[in-house]
Amino acid sequence: MVPSPLALLLVLCAAATALAEPLRFVDCGSIDGSIQEVNVSPCPTQPCLLHKGTSYSINVTFASKIESQGSKAKVYGEMMHVDIPFPIPEPDGCKSGIQCPIQKGHSYSYLNKLPVKSEYPSIKLIVKWELVDDQDQMLFCWKIPVQITS
Repeated sequence: MVPSPLALLLVLCAAATALAEPLRFVDCGSIDGSIQEVNVSPCPTQPCLLHKGTSYSINVTFASKIESQGSKAKVYGEMMHVDIPFPIPEPDGCKSGIQCPIQKGHSYSYLNKLPVKSEYPSIKLIVKWELVDDQDQMLFCWKIPVQITS
């Protein structure tokens, strides 16, 4: 029996949805905004397995509680409650999918990349991602467990 095109389409849509499943995250102090959804792709299971030499797509949907001219991302690897700064290619939120100035009450999709360099050690840690407004207050802050692997 040959599967119908509709059946194949449904299977493909289900598989794509599984890959884009919203992550379970910990809100670590979103003051000036509220997170609606966090996606890391590809990350079908948690902790996210981050392969060295690979770049991961980050998509955070959030609503702003304030007005701000700009925003800046700060990313950390948290180990034993110590935050180690983690460089990202574009820290400017206004160049990462957010139309600035940021308006109070509006929803935004923040888009960025998380590059995992091949020289990083193979360890388990927590990724902590902050986006601060022009007053250095957190529009959002979230954490997820990851494992860096070869």
